[in-house]
Amino acid sequence: MTNGSTVMAAGELFAAGWAACFLGAVRRAAAERKVRLASTAVSAEITLHHGDDGEFGPAAALSLELGGVDQETAAELGVAAHRICPYSKATRGNIPVTVSAVAG
Repeated sequence: MTNGSTVMAAGELFAAGWAACFLGAVRRAAAERKVRLASTAVSAEITLHHGDDGEFGPAAALSLELGGVDQETAAELGVAAHRICPYSKATRGNIPVTVSAVAG
């Protein structure tokens, strides 16, 4: 997650914080639904996106892997976590975000 040096880029720091926050949101969403997760993994990637307006801005991709649930439940938990995660709330409508969830 580093750019080849010992210093992390701003996007990398933002991605690390978002991933940690999103993991907490997934666990909260699972607990509210009484879903037991066998394992969890979240990664977040921040990239530059060339918008329709010709300008560059950040874009985010959140990848979620959940063990012990089926694909439908994994996808539902990803959507729910994106609704309640403070980072997701802060960026909603401001940058393109994709959330992918895979059951394991």
